Amino acid sequence: MNRISVNVDGTTYEDEVEPRLLLVHYLRDRPALTGTQIGCDTGNCGACTVDLDGASVKSCSVLAVQADGGEVTTLQGLAQDGEWHPLQRSFHERHALQCGYCTPGMIMAARDLLRHNPDPSPEEVRYSLRGNLCRCTGYQNIVQAVLAAAAAPDSVTAPAAGGEQTWP
Repeated sequence: MNRISVNVDGTTYEDEVEPRLLLVHYLRDRPALTGTQIGCDTGNCGACTVDLDGASVKSCSVLAVQADGGEVTTLQGLAQDGEWHPLQRSFHERHALQCGYCTPGMIMAARDLLRHNPDPSPEEVRYSLRGNLCRCTGYQNIVQAVLAAAAAPDSVTAPAAGGEQTWP
């Protein structure tokens, strides 16, 4: 067992974990943040995408011990004071989901894109989401939702719970 300390969505958790425990399982089991989906378990579908220390990662490809001392933001950490993050709101308003299974990973990947490119083209959105699969093939509304969120006046200032937001 390894002792880890991880800040998840603004709350610090200290736990003993097996060295082989994947971050996605830790997030779903310990803080019970089930918004992070377990998709393919191989890193191909992106349903488990979270932010780890400012970088978008597929949490089924990261060990919980690798997050020791780090900060994780999940989909659930994006909302502030009961208000959805602009990306969450835009996905809802543009019906950018079908079954919704991929939605958490799509939103987290889109958030990473907008942090680095606050005014993306449709092609840049599609390219940035290439590692996230929608089995329902609802890509058109997803791309429109990301573009609309980018155009929203509050999209570049929306913080995540417990995390800082620095936009280029």
